[in-house]
Amino acid sequence: MPPPDQQWILDARRAIGDRVRVQRLHLDLTQERLAELTGIDRSTIQRIEYGGEAKISHLLLIARELHVHVTDLLG
Repeated sequence: MPPPDQQWILDARRAIGDRVRVQRLHLDLTQERLAELTGIDRSTIQRIEYGGEAKISHLLLIARELHVHVTDLLG
């Protein structure tokens, strides 16, 4: 568990993951299909959706395939 003053980082990562998942489902894509389209491993997609750390390059690839600007994922 992070120090209380860094809880906002975990909250923000979870929110990013939620936005990725919502948009992916809106486009009727599975994690597997999004992984194929982006070239990112499915387990990485899953980790991002559950609030894990994400590389900016991964978020850029995901945003492109979800037809949104990366800032839409960042909130």
